[in-house]
Amino acid sequence: MSTREVVVFPIASHGPANPEPGLFRYDETRAQRVINFIEKLIVHTKGRHAGAPFILTDWQKNEIIRPLYGTVAYDDQYDEWVRQYRIAWLEMARKNGKSEILSALALYHLVGDGEESAEVYSVAADRDQASLVYNTAKRMVELKPALAKHIEIIDSKKRLVYHRTNSFYAVLPGDAAGALGTNPSAVLFDEVLTQKDRHLWDSMRQGFGTRAEPLLLAATTAAYTTAAFALAEHEYGLRLTEQPELDPSRFVFIRGVPRDADWRDEGVPPCPEHPRGTGWYLANPALGDFLNINSLRAEAKEAAEKPSAQNAFRVFRLNQWVSQAERWLDMAVWDANGAEAFTRDALKGRECFGALDLASTQDFTAWLLLFKGSPTDPSADGFTVLPHFFVPRPAVQARSNLRDRMEVWERQGFLTVTEGVTTDYGVILEHISRDAEAFRVRIIGYDPWNATHLIGLLEERGQLTVKVPQTAPRLNDPCKALESALAERRLWHGGNPVLRWMADNVELEITGDGLMKPSRKKSGEKIDGIAALVTALFCAAIPMEGEAEVSFIDLDNYGGEGGMSDEETDALAEFLEAWNADDD
Repeated sequence: MSTREVVVFPIASHGPANPEPGLFRYDETRAQRVINFIEKLIVHTKGRHAGAPFILTDWQKNEIIRPLYGTVAYDDQYDEWVRQYRIAWLEMARKNGKSEILSALALYHLVGDGEESAEVYSVAADRDQASLVYNTAKRMVELKPALAKHIEIIDSKKRLVYHRTNSFYAVLPGDAAGALGTNPSAVLFDEVLTQKDRHLWDSMRQGFGTRAEPLLLAATTAAYTTAAFALAEHEYGLRLTEQPELDPSRFVFIRGVPRDADWRDEGVPPCPEHPRGTGWYLANPALGDFLNINSLRAEAKEAAEKPSAQNAFRVFRLNQWVSQAERWLDMAVWDANGAEAFTRDALKGRECFGALDLASTQDFTAWLLLFKGSPTDPSADGFTVLPHFFVPRPAVQARSNLRDRMEVWERQGFLTVTEGVTTDYGVILEHISRDAEAFRVRIIGYDPWNATHLIGLLEERGQLTVKVPQTAPRLNDPCKALESALAERRLWHGGNPVLRWMADNVELEITGDGLMKPSRKKSGEKIDGIAALVTALFCAAIPMEGEAEVSFIDLDNYGGEGGMSDEETDALAEFLEAWNADDD
């Protein structure tokens, strides 16, 4: 066992909770070794500070370097104390010095970590991205004679070589195949958000086997939720901040502004009452130091006027994971429309328009009823929305990032999970039949893609349906109607959490002549509920004369009597004839 003196580590937010006696220790000499290396041998490479010593800020030393490199555990196989952490997840907003820290630590692992034949790699989604950390590290060497004297730069191969210990630092191509055969002692994984999957990540980790103290340093900013792999690692990191004992080998440093906070709030700098500050300071620990707040103020002013700029500000400056790249629906406005709760029974017997959206037989199906008026007043200006969703059980199990929420939605009654590999149309048909008995469903609109079978079953029971192709000319007016209803606080949706999630996913597709529609292709996640809502708004605009003489349509016992009035039937038949002629 090493004779180095260690002291009991006072477990902090970054350390494991309630460790077994004697398992975790804090060794200040290890942490200080890294700090000394950076501050005495590393220099800045850009701007007015180029060539000046790299003096770490308090938050860099106390929240990253000290806990990451000073926390040790006794390894009975090696019979010595080794670094506790094998993976470090560093996540903060842009321009807070992530790449510079990685470059400095790359040189530490090449020269100062005491590893013989060290192999240090920069990896990213592509070679150019991985080279950013290398290029900064190379410049650090060039500007410091004490390093340049001992480190050979082979720029044609993107490689730095430290001959004294037969060690090298190199850029690895951005694919898993290039990682095969490596024996890394340290990996610098820059901008994880650009990774399409986990293959490269796993390939590098699996090369750690013969090293006593390997370390994968992953640095990233938040991204849009289409970055599925990075999002999964982010959510795992958040879990570990609450339950670090689940994975004691992973260090997590995440700085971000909470999603429910006002993104325009600058907040206050760190102080005794708020050690990490508030507002923008939460995601930007360098704010007021080497990051200028005026840059953020200028971007925030633009973001207040442009929804797409707001998203970029929230992702890259506030380190928030945002669902869409081009924001359509303002979620604060959406939530304001859902403040008033209501029940199914409050709407019983009222006239409504139905909409079905079946994006896939192996994923979400949306069934939505749209009532004119408010939940309590059918004559009020606006619309009331009553959605329900269906999904097959295997789809729930396959969604590791969403599974917990889907299970909650199922328990709360917003989501029906059907058994079998594909969605059970019989369950949907039964649900629609119950709704047809409880409400006056005048017509059901549907996206014709993948809906033929279920629509056929509904029509056999006498239900009136109309296909609504999901094209911009068809959906432009309903999209505008949705925007207006939300802006004027006259869309009552009751805060349905599944519909809200889908609303937060929607991106628009806008044609050259300004027509718009929700885009499944551009949206990062499912939007079936919003597609159904827009379809229902289209149906609500279909010209119909007169009032129905029957309060309920019993789909199970429909016999052709009652139903719509003659005038209404004639008007609808005329409309559908013209509609189908247009489609032809």
